Amino acid sequence: MNALIAVAIAPCGTGEEMSSYVGEVVQVIRESGLPNRTNSMFTEIEGEWDEVMAVVKKATMVLADRGIRTEVVLKADIRPGYQDMMHGKLERMEKKIAMAKANQVNQENQEGSDAK
Repeated sequence: MNALIAVAIAPCGTGEEMSSYVGEVVQVIRESGLPNRTNSMFTEIEGEWDEVMAVVKKATMVLADRGIRTEVVLKADIRPGYQDMMHGKLERMEKKIAMAKANQVNQENQEGSDAK
């Protein structure tokens, strides 16, 4: 079963800058071989449910195994029969935005022609 997971894994209560800890977590995810993409808030991972969750666990344990209290925020999109959701969802959204913008321009042009 294919899953697209957005996950944020971070230390809690370290009193220090978190970027080095988060960098260690993201490195584990990137080395997993599963498709992934990181932004300022989450890292998306796509693959079979069990594989993705194993990566989430391994990335979480990078901090937890060192006794660091670790916070995990996870959002999952489970869509049986679909692949490459990470890119497909974004592409469909961008196309819809472009179509809406083109329709708006056409409507404005038509309204301008009608006023003449």
